[in-house]
Amino acid sequence: MKFIKRLDQVRITDTPLVGGKNSSLGQMIAQLSSKGIRVPMGFAVTAQAYWSFINHNNFLDKMKAIMARLQDKNDMKELKRVGSEIRTLLLEGKIPDDLKAEIALAYKELSSYYDQPNCDVAVRSSATAEDLPTASFAGQQETFLNVSGVDALIVACKKSMASLFTDRAIIYRIEQGFDHFKVALSVGVQKMIRSDLASAGVLFTLDTETGFKDLVIINSSYGLGEVVVKGEVIPDEFLVYKPTLSERFHAIVKKSLGEKNIKIIYAQEGDLPVQTVNCSEDERDTFSLSEDEIVELSQYAVIIEDHYSALKGGWSPMDIEWAKDGIDGKLYILQARPETVHASRTQKDFLQVYRFKDKGNRKILISGHSIGGKIASGKTRVVSSALHIDQVQEGDILITDMTDPDWVPAMKKAAGIVTNRGGRTCHAAIVSRELGIPAIVGAQGATEKIASGQEVTIECSRGKTGYVYEGLLPFEEIAIPIGKMSTASIAPDVMINIADPDSAFAVSFLPNDGVGLARIEFIINNFIKIHPLALLHPEKIEDSKVTKKIAWITRAYEDKTLFYIDNLAYGIGTIASAFYPKPVIVRLSDFKSNEYRNLIGGSYFEPIEENPMLGFRGASRYYNPRFEQAFMLECEAIKKVRNQMGLQNVKVMVPFVRTVDEAKKVVQVLEKHNLIRGKDGLELVMMVEIPSNVLLIDQFCDFFDGFSIGSNDLTQLTLGVDRDSQIVAPLFNENNSAVKKMMEMAIGGALKRFRHIGICGQAPSDLPEVVKFLIEQGITSISLSPDAVAPFLMRYMKKE
Repeated sequence: MKFIKRLDQVRITDTPLVGGKNSSLGQMIAQLSSKGIRVPMGFAVTAQAYWSFINHNNFLDKMKAIMARLQDKNDMKELKRVGSEIRTLLLEGKIPDDLKAEIALAYKELSSYYDQPNCDVAVRSSATAEDLPTASFAGQQETFLNVSGVDALIVACKKSMASLFTDRAIIYRIEQGFDHFKVALSVGVQKMIRSDLASAGVLFTLDTETGFKDLVIINSSYGLGEVVVKGEVIPDEFLVYKPTLSERFHAIVKKSLGEKNIKIIYAQEGDLPVQTVNCSEDERDTFSLSEDEIVELSQYAVIIEDHYSALKGGWSPMDIEWAKDGIDGKLYILQARPETVHASRTQKDFLQVYRFKDKGNRKILISGHSIGGKIASGKTRVVSSALHIDQVQEGDILITDMTDPDWVPAMKKAAGIVTNRGGRTCHAAIVSRELGIPAIVGAQGATEKIASGQEVTIECSRGKTGYVYEGLLPFEEIAIPIGKMSTASIAPDVMINIADPDSAFAVSFLPNDGVGLARIEFIINNFIKIHPLALLHPEKIEDSKVTKKIAWITRAYEDKTLFYIDNLAYGIGTIASAFYPKPVIVRLSDFKSNEYRNLIGGSYFEPIEENPMLGFRGASRYYNPRFEQAFMLECEAIKKVRNQMGLQNVKVMVPFVRTVDEAKKVVQVLEKHNLIRGKDGLELVMMVEIPSNVLLIDQFCDFFDGFSIGSNDLTQLTLGVDRDSQIVAPLFNENNSAVKKMMEMAIGGALKRFRHIGICGQAPSDLPEVVKFLIEQGITSISLSPDAVAPFLMRYMKKE
């Protein structure tokens, strides 16, 4: 046929003929079907067909005359008039008879291929100048779903051609330097996957915030995938670690349940092909993909990334749309294109860090999903519709329900963006990254809680959650020169203390030799929130409000203890994957009884102690009948990380071991739960934070592979100073001779028995003289807070 190409006939080199989307689909059908990648069949109405349509109606001169009126791309009103006139002109045109006949024949053949009288198809635009290596600004043209019948298909094809002149497509071509009349549009016609009966979404083969290469991030929701792409829901999110996935491990390192309130399905009545309906309570409260499906989809993603990287001759992270068919239950790839933000960036010599200049109280107006890793401030501009984007001024903080491609001209003026809805892969998030501005998406109620003209500051520099604060708060951008930094020339390993899994991927870019202390208390407090015994023994909880709160938090799980195990494992797994294969030392829980009481349901299971700092904490909990059942959940989480996720770089650290007999009991209870020292390379590490640990270091060596000095508790217990007391606070000093003597004895005793020994307390981060002393004693690792790593390295290398 003259104007039609079946998708299996085109390749990536055919972009001038069928555009970027269609050529990519053809490439995957031809080259990746044998590797298990399913792509729905279809055909492309070529660029040649577009020019035939334009010439048949003698449109070119008229289009040029209309476009000539647009002298300033920032003149929003004229842009709207020009775009609207050209689209109207094209929609009123007549499709040539020979083109119409070919479309009808191709559609008949596709319907026959799927054994349907009138195959339901998606009609998508595929411009011959889109998805550049440096920018994509997704969704410049229109998509039409559940199109059925020849007449409806012809209309959809014409609408698709007209959408070459959407306002955002016009702006895009001007900024990229393309001639409007040398760019054509190919129409992609592809069999619909019945995800209206299942789920769909998007995925990326990297961490979209930091550029961390070894992740697959999947966003998923029920119904057709448009709700995810357009940010109409907060989707489920799944993180999968590629290196251990390739080793056949079940490498899901995180699952987050989204707020999937609506879905798009095939219309049951009326003239429209699709309709938006509410998700059922069961759909809202369950994950939209099974774990096997998450793994399968991630395997597809890796295959696609590897293929495109080979074509490019270098790493090519991918942005992929997928869908699950509710009839055959199989997963399909709908689109794949190179990710443009991180793929175009080379390794930087500097790490950009944003932080506030003061530590004063900040009034939080609203929070949501953080995009962009920056801080910005300005006056808000609350805009209800894309019809009013001309209200947005340079430097405004744009506040709206959600964005779509029509908003791009306004987004380019904004200093930051806040939306009511959307997840990390929605339109607002993708475009904000490409523009290099911070955004907070899924900030429910933002347009109601924030007034237009209000002075605010938005912070997206603290991990997954972003905050909108009242007022213009002073902040600074700091360039940390990491390019020439290295830990290689420093005698002890330089490791990092970390608690928040959401910051792990960003922190991993710092020069480091692994994680010296991963605190799981943060994970329990912020991601789980519930006392483990409240999940094991719900019958002991008498307050119905507490019971309801627990039921809501754990709603995606029938087995409530599995909620605890999974979420603890996901937190640990996120940190371990960020630094893999470097060692990650995970400290078992070290909450004091008062801290455990603060967890939901905790008051039913915790004693009230006069001095919890010296009470029921650390190792003494693990073998005690009051807590051993809860400790079992920690063990199961560690095993999941090491055995299912394949992250065997995780070492287990035991805190606050008072006696040698207690060390023996803890090792035994770990063995009881199948965490056996030496099995599959498992190493056990003990905190040195009590004088008895130092005095009997040789005996403790019988039970542990290494040690880590906790300088906070060791200082407290050596000097007899309550570190929480303001009155005696001046006496708390890690540089005290007695404390240093304790450290010296611990290091010497461990090295004598050929055990590695590090320090993970606060002292190395704050006191250079203590670091010097520790290095002189032969300490094998120093673990620092993330903000102390670069200053430590700069100080050390400067001295060298």
